[in-house]
Amino acid sequence: MKHIKPIIFALILGAGMAFSCQNNDDSEPKEISKSDDKILQKADSILGLMTLDEKIGQLNQYSVGAEMTGPGDKGSTSQKRYEMLLNGEVGSVLNLLGAENTYKLQKQVVEQSRLGIPLIFAYDVVHGYKTMFPLPLAESCSWNLDLMQQSAAVAAKEAASAGLQWTFAPMVDVSVDARWGRVMEGAGEDPYLGSLIAQARVKGFQGNDLSSNNTIAACAKHFAGYGFVESGKDYNNVNINKHELLNRILPPFKDAAQVDVATFMNAFNDMLGIPSTGNSYLLREKLRQDWGYEGVVVSDWNSIGEMVNHGTVEDLKGAAKEAIIAGSDIDMEADAYSKYLKELVENKTVDISLINEAVSRVLVLKYKLGLFEDPYKYADSARENKELLSQENLAVSREMASESIVLLKNETNLLPLNKKKRVAVIGPLAKDKDAPLGNWRAAAQSNTAVSFYEGLKSALGQEAMISYAKGCDLSIGPNNFFDELEINETDKSGFSEAMAKASNAEVVFMVLGEPAYMSGEGRSRSNIGLPGVQLDLLKEVYKVNKNIVLVLMNGRPLTLEWEHENIPTILETWHLGSEAGNAIADVITGQVNPSGKLTMSFPRNVGQVPIYYNHKTSGRPSTAPGQVFYTHHTDVDNSPLFPFGFGLSYSEFEYGELKLSKKALEAENDSIVVSIAVSNKSKVDGNEIVQLYIQDEVGSITRPVKELKGFEKVAIAAGETKQVSFTIKPENLAYYRRDFTYGTEPGSFKVLIGASSAVSNYKTFTLK
Repeated sequence: MKHIKPIIFALILGAGMAFSCQNNDDSEPKEISKSDDKILQKADSILGLMTLDEKIGQLNQYSVGAEMTGPGDKGSTSQKRYEMLLNGEVGSVLNLLGAENTYKLQKQVVEQSRLGIPLIFAYDVVHGYKTMFPLPLAESCSWNLDLMQQSAAVAAKEAASAGLQWTFAPMVDVSVDARWGRVMEGAGEDPYLGSLIAQARVKGFQGNDLSSNNTIAACAKHFAGYGFVESGKDYNNVNINKHELLNRILPPFKDAAQVDVATFMNAFNDMLGIPSTGNSYLLREKLRQDWGYEGVVVSDWNSIGEMVNHGTVEDLKGAAKEAIIAGSDIDMEADAYSKYLKELVENKTVDISLINEAVSRVLVLKYKLGLFEDPYKYADSARENKELLSQENLAVSREMASESIVLLKNETNLLPLNKKKRVAVIGPLAKDKDAPLGNWRAAAQSNTAVSFYEGLKSALGQEAMISYAKGCDLSIGPNNFFDELEINETDKSGFSEAMAKASNAEVVFMVLGEPAYMSGEGRSRSNIGLPGVQLDLLKEVYKVNKNIVLVLMNGRPLTLEWEHENIPTILETWHLGSEAGNAIADVITGQVNPSGKLTMSFPRNVGQVPIYYNHKTSGRPSTAPGQVFYTHHTDVDNSPLFPFGFGLSYSEFEYGELKLSKKALEAENDSIVVSIAVSNKSKVDGNEIVQLYIQDEVGSITRPVKELKGFEKVAIAAGETKQVSFTIKPENLAYYRRDFTYGTEPGSFKVLIGASSAVSNYKTFTLK
């Protein structure tokens, strides 16, 4: 143990030894909080030594930069926070990066504060640290849970080598409105798939041993309902009923808690009329009481302070009171706890037991991370230099990227590309090395991704016949996390060159979409078509050459009505990370057969939003053609342009007849096996994501028209047929019923298996 204060050395020795006994297999995360009372005892022993100021300090979190490794200017905010750090009045920090910087600050805090309690260093490691992976929404389209767990593990390994121990990821919000910029951070619109992805990413970040210097604490966010903000506007209010909360929004959070995600983060929005950060129903009743969660809850950035703006408290003191009583342990950047908790305790407004509980949870997390054993174990410059952007990490990024691509259309079989074709590459994103990195890019350096052009040129070789024209600018001026984007809406001066290049090509690749910072936090859009003059460019090129492959780079579903009607081939590539260009080229050339399937529906136009497959039926769901009085828009079909679960392949898959082992579930432990034959009718080996859906035909509350209940990614060789089976048990049919209890109801159910949520063929069974 290095530089541990003698006053707590004896208290932490036992806990430190406990960590060394943990195994290193990758099976399941160890449930330390539930199985090892010694850690809690050690935390409580330190708690007994702490002053009230030191206790409150553990609940205080600030954003700091490299300047925080020294005192800063006299009288500045930096100097004040530096002094608080050395006084043990800050428990964790965010945004300080690098092994050298984190070591310096940790050393000062451990050696100069009275008790020497180490800091936790946190950061938004959302889809990679230095090696960028596809956006989480893109990754979800792979439906490959093992690979998503692996990408999170690589991100954790890189971040940990740079001195970090905590990421504010994964975002597990179910999202049904593509106008909301943060759909890029989540797993789409389905709670079942979202739950499995949440668990996979938590396991990837945290591994089997949270005290290992290759793993970091994960954070399930945003608790709860952030994906349902009105109008898709960030930070807006949420108006849903309690049944929707329980059945659609909370399942991924509950499943993250079940695999011992280390922390939860509050949402900015209100829920059932109360800001989430001060919501006792969410934090005390559901999270702590019903789910038995024992980890840390952190506010989002100033979300305690923003309770004043919500209008449920008069001032910051009132916000501090409501937040701590509700169960928010750590105050991120609001200064509410540091300014007012002591006063609230001393005047008996807040019971000291609430402070002790919160501090104990923070100390337990520090024990689990191994920080009391060795505060500097994560800060290793030599390991950092070796780990970041390693060839092994980039290989995982490329594989993840290629599986995240979704082929939306391929009518004239322009793909896979014949390498002897004359090719024109056109579009403002074709040579862009920054957009593929996406938003929330952690420590990635700008303009370091493999561009589409670079990837294609490398794949086609020296003799490739490739011409290029930018066609138009997309974003103008600053393109970063903090500034509003300005989009080119007028300049079409590059159109003529693009048309000339296209007219001489056999195949035209139009690389269009959103720049990196057009999706993400604060990037809500009211119009989700191709921004700027890109659609005009596409239409002009189409006039001279109709053999177009539209390559989309974006962080959200887009409206593509004209594109779908006219362009023969459309490839959704999202923002794929460091190896984007290589991964796209792998798919274009047929080295990889695309297998991705959408996890968010693409609307026909923005007026359909929010649109999602698992909507409820209505009293007038449809009528015969030509009639008026049913649920619809008069100017657009009810269906999405591309539904949840949709994605094409270079293979052609055919589904056989659905078969059930029996037609009724008779008892609690009973089961039905449902199976189907899936055949590859093409000459190309492929992978098909076979999806199982169920509809509860009659419930005590209105029920979805169908719900995903299972899937399997199946490799099927050319000409081969495989039987795919799923087992249905009563537990798969449970939900929160009219009286808010969780369970099943007898009745009739439809079961469907197909290539997307648009599947319509079904068989019926009953639950007795």
